[in-house]
Amino acid sequence: MNTPEKRDIRKFSLEQLEEFFVSQGDKKFRAKQVYDWLWNKSLKNFDDMTNISKETREMLKANFLINHVKVDLMQHSSDGTIKNAVKLYDSKIVESVLIPTTKRITACVSSQVGCSLDCNFCATARLKRMRNLNPDEIYDQVVAIKEEAETYFQRPLTNIVFMGMGEPLLNYNNVISAIDKITSADGLGMAPRRITLSTVGIPKMIKKMADDEVKFNLAISLHSAINETRSRLMPINDVNPIEDLAESLKYWYYKTKRKVTYEYVIWDGINDNKEHALALAKFCKHIPSKVNIIQYNPIDEGEFRQASQEAVDMYIQVLESHGIIAKVRKSRGQDIDAACGQLANKNEVEAILKE
Repeated sequence: MNTPEKRDIRKFSLEQLEEFFVSQGDKKFRAKQVYDWLWNKSLKNFDDMTNISKETREMLKANFLINHVKVDLMQHSSDGTIKNAVKLYDSKIVESVLIPTTKRITACVSSQVGCSLDCNFCATARLKRMRNLNPDEIYDQVVAIKEEAETYFQRPLTNIVFMGMGEPLLNYNNVISAIDKITSADGLGMAPRRITLSTVGIPKMIKKMADDEVKFNLAISLHSAINETRSRLMPINDVNPIEDLAESLKYWYYKTKRKVTYEYVIWDGINDNKEHALALAKFCKHIPSKVNIIQYNPIDEGEFRQASQEAVDMYIQVLESHGIIAKVRKSRGQDIDAACGQLANKNEVEAILKE
């Protein structure tokens, strides 16, 4: 008699689990009990489902797997930031980060193994995109950081940002499914307003999010509002230019009535002049928005260098003079390569650079 191939139980909806239990001659309500253990209590082992009989647990083990992630390496920064190297079921690695401040604890999570967008200033771009993360793998990153927040800081996880490895909008269905699990009362129960999805800006997908009436926040990795410069930084701008991005953001605001955050790094000799600051101010006028000026975190000795404080001050003055809210965000976790743009499996990056 052939042993049935075990399936990943977290790929099953509640309705599919109900059908499975009924097909096994068991009670339909068992499915809800198991679903609760998986998504509300974040259980990793069938044996720990204490309100289910041993016979039923054995039946589950015979038919299913729980492909939970494992924190393979945890690094602690001098500023309190924690970076996780997360091992997936197929041994591939992604990274996630716990970022503590006095008011909040934020989980920065990945959505893909590697990235396909080739942004020239980002370490993750040096990894080829190997695959999309499944919804449960995204959810598990959040659970791991939630547990670390409680263990190391005795505080709850308050916010989630999709600013780790990968482009969330190129893994749209899985990211949305993960957010549904994170925000559902049957899952972690986090408020959607505490979640921010950061994207390079893919117009058709921004419009899709608006049509799908998502409740989380949107951030755009912008870095220049001038096409020539932005294409130099982010090749995707060649096919998704500033004008198309602006149109999609107007549609987003028309449908959602929610402002957008622009993430913006100022580099020495690239976008550190008044022309670029004025272009940004003009772009910000399309819809209600704010700007986070982010400190650059070098990934090598290449062309990208942090702009001077004078350039940063000039940007702030220009934006504020146009009535635009702008804040400078200090990077966290630089000493463990956990800051914005630095996330990558370092051994893999170094191997690629040697090729």
